[in-house]
Amino acid sequence: MLVTFKTDAYANVMMFGADALAMLKMMGHSGTIPSAILAQDVPAVLARLVAAVDLQKAAQPAQEKDAEAVSLVNRALPLIELLTVAARKKCNVMWE
Repeated sequence: MLVTFKTDAYANVMMFGADALAMLKMMGHSGTIPSAILAQDVPAVLARLVAAVDLQKAAQPAQEKDAEAVSLVNRALPLIELLTVAARKKCNVMWE
């Protein structure tokens, strides 16, 4: 399953279902697909996701940071950018 995050302020971001569910949980959301976040809630959701990613980054062993696999921390970057732009432009965020 693929999940597509959408907002009027940024290009769509697609993720594999498991990664998207992990991101939604990190953002404090139930994980329901499809769903949305209202524009006024985007800054708080963004802050939760960034804090969770920072915790993940700190918890990674040094050798894992150099591994060839793409970590959840790196997979979160496009979604963080989407949420950042949506917060700045006061736009809703949806996913399906």
